Amino acid sequence: MYSTLFLPLFLATIKTKKEVSYMSLAKTPPAMKPGISTNQSIWRNRPFLVLFFTSTFLACGAKVYELALPLLLYDMTQSPVTMTTMKSIEFLPNLLLAMFIGVLVDRFSKKRWSQWMVFGQMVLLFSLYGLTETGHAQVIHYYIAGFLLMAFNYGFNNARVSMIKQVVPTPLLTSANARFSFMSTFIEIMGPAITGFILLLSSLHSGLLITGIAYLLAWIAISLLERTDVSVQATGGFWQEFKAGWKELLGNRPLWLITLLVIFLNATSGMYDAMIIFFAKDHLKLENSELGLVLSVAGVGGLLGSSVVAKLRRRFPIGKIMGMTILLLGLSYFLMVFASSAWVLCLSLFLTGLISTIESICIWTFRQETTPAHMIGRISGITGSIFKLGIVFSIYGSGWMTVWLGPWVVFLTAAVGNVVIFFVYRRLSLWRLG
Repeated sequence: MYSTLFLPLFLATIKTKKEVSYMSLAKTPPAMKPGISTNQSIWRNRPFLVLFFTSTFLACGAKVYELALPLLLYDMTQSPVTMTTMKSIEFLPNLLLAMFIGVLVDRFSKKRWSQWMVFGQMVLLFSLYGLTETGHAQVIHYYIAGFLLMAFNYGFNNARVSMIKQVVPTPLLTSANARFSFMSTFIEIMGPAITGFILLLSSLHSGLLITGIAYLLAWIAISLLERTDVSVQATGGFWQEFKAGWKELLGNRPLWLITLLVIFLNATSGMYDAMIIFFAKDHLKLENSELGLVLSVAGVGGLLGSSVVAKLRRRFPIGKIMGMTILLLGLSYFLMVFASSAWVLCLSLFLTGLISTIESICIWTFRQETTPAHMIGRISGITGSIFKLGIVFSIYGSGWMTVWLGPWVVFLTAAVGNVVIFFVYRRLSLWRLG
């Protein structure tokens, strides 16, 4: 969900329904090594440690630039259209490239590929900082950097998951994935606090320098990883493997229906998320430090959502849970139509963080449970691209809608959209999923 940018807690697929979960990209497991038991500590696995700390540096850094870039553009132009265009461009790599990257990663050295992905992001961040510091940065520079940063970031994450399958013995894969899941969830929850700290800096673009340094540490860490690539025997050419992924997805009717619904859910979510910062800055007149604190409220909601989702899943069918989250998200968007104070904004953010987290985890889980292990990488890439089909246009359109009609109309449109999606969902077989 676009929420992983402005509101890092929205574990979307969008990281979700918005993004690719760490466990959902599993490929064929490596050969089991003799003498390895599930009781052995994963922290004694050196390659795992390298990948874990590399991913931690990158995840922390990403939370900074995801908010810093649109805010820098706002300070430069004071334009909601410019901000929403920035967010739209950042989603384009997932929309255009995600379904192809999974196949490409299998054809290169995972370590070498990862090094280039991290190095590219580091160079971009240092270059953008230098341009901004010297006063030469233009809007087009931010647009290009945003696109490339997101493309490289997705490329690294795909390769990292593949490397985990190669360097961690089969009995320890569950433990390894659990550690990555905890780390990513913790950073998602702490995202607003991290960005809040950046907002307190004397110059906002200093966040780019800090992020660049974090990526430099990540590049050094990944360089310490021994090359342990296991050649994957492709069953066919690039397009044959690509078509096999599509065939699997289309043959899984429930997952295909969910994928189509998420297109529209991400569109309404993108409209809401795109206007939050502009509304807080332009209408509520919040300072940067206040904005960081307000966004942290979404973190509280996300933390609560991640804590209760397992209990909800045990008590209620997953179809009912997903349906009710669609409706309740619409109601939380509707609160912003009447927002005249930071308190109403905080309530809406809290509810959105809570409900969106539950919804995203349910979608991730369903995708993982219903997809064969050898297909999960391609299915994740294909569904990830499809998820973004509507969000780019809705985010960009919300900027113009704000200029013509005001941000309240954007929030109302998002709310009505979710209610309509709920009534459509209610008539589908998905409502009866167990």
